[in-house]
Amino acid sequence: MQAKTVFVCCDTGCAANGGDEVAAALKLRLSDGVELKVESNIKKTGCHGFCEYGPIIRIMPLDLSYYRVKPEDIDEIVEKSVVGNEVIERLLYKTPDGTVVRTTAENPFYIPQKKVALRNVGEIDPLDIDDFLARDGYQALKKAISLSGDEIIAEVEKSGLRGRGGAGFPTGRKWRQCSKYQSFPKYVVCNCDEGDPGAFMDRGILEGDPHCVLEGMAICARAIGAREGFIYVRDEYELTVQHAREAIDAARKHGYLGENILGSDFCFDVEVVRGGGAFVCGESTALMASIEGKVGEPRAKYIRSVEKGLFGQPTVLNNVETFSNIPVIIQNGSGSFRKIGTEFSPGTKVFTLVGKVKRTGLVEVPMGITLRDLIFGIGGGIIGDRPFKAVQTGGPSGGCIPESLLDVQVDFDTLTKYGSMMGSGGMIVMDDRTCMVEIARYYIDFLTGESCGKCTPCREGLRRLSTILTDICEGRGKPSDIPLIEETCETIAEAALCGLGKSAPNPVITTLTHFREEYEEHINDKRCRAGICQSLSTFEIDAEKCTGCGACRKNCPAAAITGESKKAHEIKQELCVKCGTCRDVCKFEAVNTMGWKHGNNN
Repeated sequence: MQAKTVFVCCDTGCAANGGDEVAAALKLRLSDGVELKVESNIKKTGCHGFCEYGPIIRIMPLDLSYYRVKPEDIDEIVEKSVVGNEVIERLLYKTPDGTVVRTTAENPFYIPQKKVALRNVGEIDPLDIDDFLARDGYQALKKAISLSGDEIIAEVEKSGLRGRGGAGFPTGRKWRQCSKYQSFPKYVVCNCDEGDPGAFMDRGILEGDPHCVLEGMAICARAIGAREGFIYVRDEYELTVQHAREAIDAARKHGYLGENILGSDFCFDVEVVRGGGAFVCGESTALMASIEGKVGEPRAKYIRSVEKGLFGQPTVLNNVETFSNIPVIIQNGSGSFRKIGTEFSPGTKVFTLVGKVKRTGLVEVPMGITLRDLIFGIGGGIIGDRPFKAVQTGGPSGGCIPESLLDVQVDFDTLTKYGSMMGSGGMIVMDDRTCMVEIARYYIDFLTGESCGKCTPCREGLRRLSTILTDICEGRGKPSDIPLIEETCETIAEAALCGLGKSAPNPVITTLTHFREEYEEHINDKRCRAGICQSLSTFEIDAEKCTGCGACRKNCPAAAITGESKKAHEIKQELCVKCGTCRDVCKFEAVNTMGWKHGNNN
């Protein structure tokens, strides 16, 4: 009987949704090998990407993927698909048009993707170094040891790889600059702080394939002459910390870290440092201060970290995704990497696609893909087929891109041109029921709370922006607020100390640029067209559309809706708390905000 391997997604997301229980039930059921008469192997893997439909299991060599698996499904899965070769149709993914998808190769979520950084994630057990070695793991490190530092850096330079942490600085240039300084020791630092709301790209890579990151760091160390490295991991990433530490121990035992690596004179070791719990610690100089045991505050960069970084020594800092690309470039050559993506943004980019999109998850695509292909192709479009309104890219310091720009390319320079940024890769999709003024207020509030407070423009400027935006959302806005917002944003962007402060106004600037009419409605008409700002929203039921189904009345938390079965209902405005639940549960688009009907920014 053909041997089967069952891959179970047990990353942080799927584990929280029962992935570990699925794996345990599967292991228990397969432990009776004599009865089942089948050779089988269970691998607990990292993220399979299609997070919306987890927990996911994949059975090889059938290449059969089951979604939203529960422990009670295991007996049937083992009997039909592990022992036998039958397909359980109810556990397959079904597209909106009813097409049943059996394999990942047929799944529209995966078809447009190109896996480079995520090449092993979901395909291996991250805690089994033999799995990594079986997929040519550490071969690039072996090759790098035979090369000079200059040869390694030259290959990275030719690849055109730009830092995937957000700024997009050329990786080879950074390494070249650091290699020129003869002050020792030198350090290699990997940033896995990842504090952006809705972002989990770096977690997905480090959690699902930690050895590829270690290999990339070791190659960097060989290139610049470093002997010590640090992985700075967001404190909340418990599983990521565990996987990174176990991978480091395994790499040491197998001779890929430590003294005289692979019998050479190259020595390099890595330590995991848990994050300081602040968003600003994702900024390079604040991160290094945190590793040193100091308060995570940035410093002015008149002297770059490649000259004086960690402990005042030459330091290369790249993020997880950047390091994961390095082994591919060294092993396969820069030419193969350059064939992917665009001329000035080669390679792929990992994104987290979340928000009001049908298929959410972790995706990797060639640079240059359009926002439309990402959101409506891979993501399947907007939940409930509602109108698309905007997509926010680049984390809290990124910008909101409207529908008119859906066909722009996703690369470093194009997103910057339109007021947003690549950032680390978070992408939040919004529908027409999103208030763009409230979105700006939310991100400014987040950044106000996370500002380290070291410089006045960021500390006081963000606080002032938060006050103005809150007043607008609560009905106290004045026409003079808009020019004041613009002036404040300009001051912060020009005068803030670090990159996080300088980019903090982006959500406000882009929403003002593309959705200025919403600000004006909030201020002049005292109305929120999206029905989100409670002080500016009033809900009503369209009697012509209401079927009297009673869903709104049954779900109203304030008992503010009256009406008989199969007759039009009514909202008692004096009781309504403006929560919007009635609109959310109505299947007939009968609930509107005053003056805004469905199809007209309802």
